[in-house]
Amino acid sequence: MAAKTIKKLTPEAGRTDTAGLRAFDADALARCAADAAQPWWRRQACAEALAGRVPERRVPELIARVQDTGDVSHVRIALLGLLADRSELLPWLRHEDRQQDGAYGMAEAVLGARGALGDLTAAGALATLAFNPWRHRRETGEAGLDALAARYGCEAVLAELDGARPEDRSTGVRLRHHAGEDVTDALADPDRAVAYRAQEFLTDPERLRGYLAGAPTEEAKLWAVYALHRLTEDTAETRRLYEELGRPRVEVPGLDEELRTAIVHEYGQWAEERSDPRWRIEAVCAEPPQAYDPAGPLLRATAALTAAGLAPKPPVSCGEDNGSGDGTYHVIGYGESDVAVFISTLGRFATGDDEDPDVRRALESAGFRWIDRAVASIEVTGLCVYHFGSRNPLKVDTLLFYWQD
Repeated sequence: MAAKTIKKLTPEAGRTDTAGLRAFDADALARCAADAAQPWWRRQACAEALAGRVPERRVPELIARVQDTGDVSHVRIALLGLLADRSELLPWLRHEDRQQDGAYGMAEAVLGARGALGDLTAAGALATLAFNPWRHRRETGEAGLDALAARYGCEAVLAELDGARPEDRSTGVRLRHHAGEDVTDALADPDRAVAYRAQEFLTDPERLRGYLAGAPTEEAKLWAVYALHRLTEDTAETRRLYEELGRPRVEVPGLDEELRTAIVHEYGQWAEERSDPRWRIEAVCAEPPQAYDPAGPLLRATAALTAAGLAPKPPVSCGEDNGSGDGTYHVIGYGESDVAVFISTLGRFATGDDEDPDVRRALESAGFRWIDRAVASIEVTGLCVYHFGSRNPLKVDTLLFYWQD
């Protein structure tokens, strides 16, 4: 009867009566979580519903499921989180074979559990995990480090780390901040990701204004300006400070002002952590491009291609063309073959599958700027943008004609 009731509370993947499971008999939930014949998503839900009430007599079989490398990683991770206070797990967690467990998410879950169990030797690996750009991995690393700091104190954790590594310095900044220390000095860290994370912790505009006068590097000053703008949203002050610093910016050979303006206003504000802070401040201070409604340009592009006898198809968004996602361009197929032109939403920029001179002439006559291979291949140095798992500088063609699933 209990199994049928659990099935009613978890009829299919993504449909779980969480409150109902939390009120359900703990022993029945534990049996279901350990039962490999049950669907993994039901077992995971049962494990999560057991938080704080694991029946002691079921612990050995639940630990066995955690240690079964052939079981589903989602279930193993949920059970490991549930059993993270069981000290008998620590020898298994520390064994070198855990590094060879390739199940998705297990390596991170193992590290998090080692932190929860007070394994100081995991501090370095947890610091690496806490420096990861993926939020779910970072949070696991931070939780493990916080558990260590709560048990042993910040100094003991920091003593396990090597200050030469940026991930360790980032952990130091975070632990110092949570201990009530001022971390403004970390704005001068040579690693931009460390400096970026330091500025996220700063909350005192006056302290930042005072720091500006004696900041040791230009980048440290720019991080201070960036943090100050984040706190005050005072664009006039930000522009004044930017002028006083000499309007520093990243010069990219071949990137003219029209391209630069379009790119910096689209990507400068949500650039990845390792981006040069000059891009961030320029995005705040530079005059924005003229408002650009893509509807009119798409009509003009279609009319120009029609006039050139190229038989254009109706425009579609890049998301529709790729079957999912979104981005910064539309696609206009033309002719009988599978070729198309791409019309950017960031300005009067167009390019195509090939360098057909008739297509280029048609669009240029309609006021578009054709992005040829030479311009397309320019890498926008120091501006790191997320693109299919990568967080590195991209080329002009990817930025103007960006698609992300």
